[in-house]
Amino acid sequence: MQPEKLCSPAIWAEGPVWLPQQDAVVFSDVKGNRMFRWQRNGELSLWRANANYANGNARDLEGRVVSCEHGRRAISRTEHDGSVTLLIDKVEGKRFNSPNDVVVRSDGTLWFTDPPYGIVNDEEGYHAHSQVIGCYLYCFDPASGQLSIAASDLQRPNGLAFSPDESLLYVADMSVVDFPTLGRRQLRVYKVDGRELMAGQFFAEVAPGFPDGFCVAANGDIYCSCADGVIIFDSSGRTRGKIALPERVSNCTLGGPQGDELYITATTSLYRVRL
Repeated sequence: MQPEKLCSPAIWAEGPVWLPQQDAVVFSDVKGNRMFRWQRNGELSLWRANANYANGNARDLEGRVVSCEHGRRAISRTEHDGSVTLLIDKVEGKRFNSPNDVVVRSDGTLWFTDPPYGIVNDEEGYHAHSQVIGCYLYCFDPASGQLSIAASDLQRPNGLAFSPDESLLYVADMSVVDFPTLGRRQLRVYKVDGRELMAGQFFAEVAPGFPDGFCVAANGDIYCSCADGVIIFDSSGRTRGKIALPERVSNCTLGGPQGDELYITATTSLYRVRL
């Protein structure tokens, strides 16, 4: 599997999401405070000039882009007409840290992580103090407005993805960045019970570097970012292989007309691997 560099417009590329109706990938440039769209015909365009330091993105059940914004410390949704709706920015009256990555479940609920990386300095958001004690994983229902903490045992939660049948939720914990001796560089797995999660379990260690964003294929394989590429795990946590890349990988998503193209954001660039 040979990666193909598609474009290099970013300072720190993140959050790729496949939009089948546009035959395109939209991705964030977090540090550049903008978003790009790359179409399969090769055309690259600026999708949003001021993106509120958007990071992770996902496609909801209606094909709209849901984004984690560091700038507004919020979850937003881009409507079909291009307007942006603020969905939620507070928990019990307190501002989130800086929502990082989000996944949409088949019931329409949004599950997102909230580490502090957008408030620790002004590079990926605005420097500020945390208003919540902890870095949680949340479940939000945009239809009812109900928000709940789904997991509180993660030190620095980042990327997340459901198993194909949604019975499991995988979450990256990259706390080794802030706690070099005691922190984690691992994927954790949770059994899903409605809109709650059972106790988290260790799934796989990720090195070199640490896990950031990742995605899960229809067969259960996990494509996970690391310092020098994408590690492929099977559903039992065994390493199946690795896709080497010349830049540090931040995230990836599956797309293409047949769903067999892996789109990878890595530092400045967007890559594609045909599986």
